[in-house]
Amino acid sequence: MAMLRRADRAGLAAEINGSLARRNSTATVLFHHALADRLGLGPTDHKCLDLLRERAPLTASELAAITGLTSGAVTGVVARLERSGWLRREPHPHDRRKQVLRPTPEAARAIQQAFDALPDAGELLEGFDADQLAAIAEYLTRATDLAYRRGALLRAQVLAAGGRQPATAIGGQATTEERR
Repeated sequence: MAMLRRADRAGLAAEINGSLARRNSTATVLFHHALADRLGLGPTDHKCLDLLRERAPLTASELAAITGLTSGAVTGVVARLERSGWLRREPHPHDRRKQVLRPTPEAARAIQQAFDALPDAGELLEGFDADQLAAIAEYLTRATDLAYRRGALLRAQVLAAGGRQPATAIGGQATTEERR
């Protein structure tokens, strides 16, 4: 493992928020794809289940708003997860017309078992004192909040532009298929 260059603060901050953050993000996405495979889920179903584990109870429309998925896509996710025993629907406590979604206890156990079968990640934090751990926790909290805000901003920009547009080549030039 390469050690971080102890450069000036600005250079180190740029490296953390640039290449290191992108590398961590890519590794995390790939890890969660592998975890979804291990659990027998698709990546979207897995991350929706993860959001429900973190924020339940949620309605399907709340899940759609958080993820940017269409209501139809969320309906499919919920149906697959419910059919396979990962979540359950319950009556909304204040609105009889709605239902709330919750992961099942069996889902929590299955996910915990998948993590328990992996090498312990606790060693990553060895050698850090309490102040350093607090700084790491603060950074991760801020980075997570920023990612959610940026995701919401990007989804709003897409909606303002009329929805997802066909892919274009870099520089905005239409691809050959689009010109046809």
